[in-house]
Amino acid sequence: MALGHMASSSRSNLFKPLSALSYAPSLRRPFSSAAADDSTITVEISDRFAGHRCEPPSRTVETTPKELLGFFKDMAKMRRMEIAADSLYKSKLIRGFCHLYDGQEAVAVGMEAAITRKDCIITAYRDHCTYLGRGGTLLEAFAELMGRQAGCSNGKGGSMHFYKKENGFYGGHGIVGAQIPLGCGLAFAQKYSKDEYVTFALYGDGAANQGQLFEALNMAALWDLPAILVCENNHYGMGTAEWRAAKSPAYYKRGDYVPGLKVDGMDALAVKQACKFAKEYALKNGPLILEMDTYRYHGHSMSDPGSTYRTRDEISGIRQERDPIERIRKLILSHELATEKELKDIEKETRKEVDEAIAKAKESPMPEPSELFTNVYVKGYGVELLEFSLQARGADRKEVKGVLP
Repeated sequence: MALGHMASSSRSNLFKPLSALSYAPSLRRPFSSAAADDSTITVEISDRFAGHRCEPPSRTVETTPKELLGFFKDMAKMRRMEIAADSLYKSKLIRGFCHLYDGQEAVAVGMEAAITRKDCIITAYRDHCTYLGRGGTLLEAFAELMGRQAGCSNGKGGSMHFYKKENGFYGGHGIVGAQIPLGCGLAFAQKYSKDEYVTFALYGDGAANQGQLFEALNMAALWDLPAILVCENNHYGMGTAEWRAAKSPAYYKRGDYVPGLKVDGMDALAVKQACKFAKEYALKNGPLILEMDTYRYHGHSMSDPGSTYRTRDEISGIRQERDPIERIRKLILSHELATEKELKDIEKETRKEVDEAIAKAKESPMPEPSELFTNVYVKGYGVELLEFSLQARGADRKEVKGVLP
């Protein structure tokens, strides 16, 4: 069923105007200098934050030419990566489950702009762009998608299990909602160690009714953990519209005794402002819920055409009115930080980077069959393979030893 059947107030929430701009006119500067310019630009975001048990942050956001151009480059790269992943999947170079993030890029880049790599992020299976935001490379991403050794999880995780612990990225999880208690556990470790960092645990509106969410949130609130639960509300849990699955789709209020904030998740600057606020709040007071009002252009996964439960007009309308990359493009052009041609050149270079990464990923070999037995138990325990050979009829385990803790 399409969102056209929703109440008019819910439907209108999907279509919102681009951010209003507040700035002083300036002379056109060279693109190269703008890309390195840290001078302050003040922007007033158009959509108000909605707060629950907390005072929302200011709608006035400070940014820089360098940051805006960085947002554009990063989101263009994420978008191109996901479009390429679509093609690779249809060519059967990517197998299994594959959930694409195009349309939601502002959440990934805005969050990164407000935090550090010492802060932790853990998410569900729509994880490719979050991984790039945490410092992952295109080569690592495509190699993992195609199950190659050069992948971020050595080709053993695939689309749903990207991972980069050294940069504070803890996955990539395939079980709906299971990452939320793990995220609260990361926040517990941060508080126990007296670190001044926080954990962002991301989940979709489809996971918002999970019992484990409320159990973990209760514990986080009891112990004042620096946990920020981020509901990426793209309005559909698989093919089910939020209004059909949730009696109260105001997810930022779902914490009851835990404060919450609703954010325009298609506006990178709004996300940045909200995440900055959330980090400061959580370090002083404990958990907070952020609801990112966003939208995915692809279906739930590659097996879902995405057009049986919503109309094509709805999708094109979101692209025209709220696309996160177009918002930043308009902002850059209005401040004369770059020309249309320079931005198109960035997109062309991005396509080239993606194509080169795919070519390199294809050259990476598949994992050795013996890798089936690694990374299962803590080193030194469990089942250890002493001798392994591959014959015409399959794997022949010559000798296996079991070691108990």
